[in-house]
Amino acid sequence: MKAVSSLQRQFSPIDQVLVEAGRAFEVLGGAVHASRPNPAGRPSAADKALSESEQRHSAGLMRVNHVGEVCAQALYRGQALFCRDTQVRGLLHEAAHEEVDHLAWCADRLKELHSRPSYLNPLWYAGSFALGVAASRASVAKNLGFMAETESQVEEHLDSHLARLPVNDVRSRKIVEQMHADEISHRTTAERHGATPLPAPVKGLMTIMAKLMTTTAYRI
Repeated sequence: MKAVSSLQRQFSPIDQVLVEAGRAFEVLGGAVHASRPNPAGRPSAADKALSESEQRHSAGLMRVNHVGEVCAQALYRGQALFCRDTQVRGLLHEAAHEEVDHLAWCADRLKELHSRPSYLNPLWYAGSFALGVAASRASVAKNLGFMAETESQVEEHLDSHLARLPVNDVRSRKIVEQMHADEISHRTTAERHGATPLPAPVKGLMTIMAKLMTTTAYRI
């Protein structure tokens, strides 16, 4: 981690822009790969079939989850871009790396459900990256607070999906359960390193933005 951070400090602003542009194309183009096995395992004949309506519903929920991971990539990389604290920058990059697994798992499940990612992913990525860059200008405690609040809201969102997924959709459920466990780990890591709670208006704005994203991504 220290070696990576050292190299990042030597990058010129143009280098950083090119790196982030390349990463954005990888994320939006589906060129990222998970470093951990898919929690759902390989599809098998033992998997229970879903009805057409259940399949559409599961696809909508997993598309929302996929958008959330696209946003997480952009958000954490934006936060890390101008963060001057080496340790915190490392934490942000580490969280973003784990979110790559989530992104790939959700993409795999969407293919299994004969569906696709959101058409609005480029918009979500750009907006989340800009938000992350803005947060990176804040103090370390507030930057970590933003990370902790993001993960807290994602936990609630994943909890609701576990309740809403069709009972027969065991594969999606296994993926969401592992994602939920990872998000808790990210939140507690941020809190352990000194995250401070965000002001209520900021939390409210984040909730409104998340609601807009989840509502549109379910269908578009």
